[in-house]
Amino acid sequence: MTIYEKPKVDEVTLRGASEQTYPFNVYPWGTSFKPLGAVYTVLRLEGSKYTILYIGQTNNLSERFDNHHRKVCFDRNGKTHIGIHQEASEKQRFYKETDMVRNYSPTCNK
Repeated sequence: MTIYEKPKVDEVTLRGASEQTYPFNVYPWGTSFKPLGAVYTVLRLEGSKYTILYIGQTNNLSERFDNHHRKVCFDRNGKTHIGIHQEASEKQRFYKETDMVRNYSPTCNK
């Protein structure tokens, strides 16, 4: 199932504090998504590397970013992309989000 209006531009793998890895499809900031559950990461592309600005989870990708409570932090830190790890289970989304935030401690999660 396609979850986006544009094709992904990259793939990244993030690691949790548990050492478990999580694959993310990367899309340009502003991509519209279907209303699916996912863990997401807000990224800034610098050269060929991404900086993780935020890690969160949502049950509806289609509306999560319109008025995000950390939008000012994303803008201030130059967000360029969003990574999506599709996950239907709310329990699993919260676990994965917490696991990765503990490992990376992103600027906009503070």
